Amino acid sequence: MSTRLPGARYRRIFDRGRSVKGRLLAAWYLESPDADRMAGVVVSKRSFHDAVARNRAKRLMREAFRLLVKAGCMPENTEWVFVARSAMGGKKCSDVAEEMKWCARRLSRR
Repeated sequence: MSTRLPGARYRRIFDRGRSVKGRLLAAWYLESPDADRMAGVVVSKRSFHDAVARNRAKRLMREAFRLLVKAGCMPENTEWVFVARSAMGGKKCSDVAEEMKWCARRLSRR
């Protein structure tokens, strides 16, 4: 099963979802009964000027989310959009995963 979010669902999550901003990333979260645990990633040219850095940030977020889903740390019936912040440059996958877990805990308490 893929954890990638189809492009058509991004707008729905931005419009209806809740958000939280962390040091490394901002997360939008939408819970619905027909949703699987899926995530989309956004990395802007303004934050990461070099294409290599943008692609690395995307890979880090996708891998961290995949590992969290595999470990059962992400809530079921949720869709996520993660937006990388410039502080993510030079971080490891474990740092990004910890930030994602923090965002998930923060949003589930609301």
